[in-house]
Amino acid sequence: MGRDNKQGQSANKGSLPQTPKKQKIAPNKVSEEFSQEFMNLINTVTKEGKTKK
Repeated sequence: MGRDNKQGQSANKGSLPQTPKKQKIAPNKVSEEFSQEFMNLINTVTKEGKTKK
């Protein structure tokens, strides 16, 4: 018969990817971070719209 294709458990299967400490955001600052990102996005879109005219 054919061989079994079972390859066992990988070494990283049980762990989740980790965020470096300097990139973590405090829970009370998350909405502030999103607000800044949305404002940056809105500003770039409006600038591009003005330059296309």
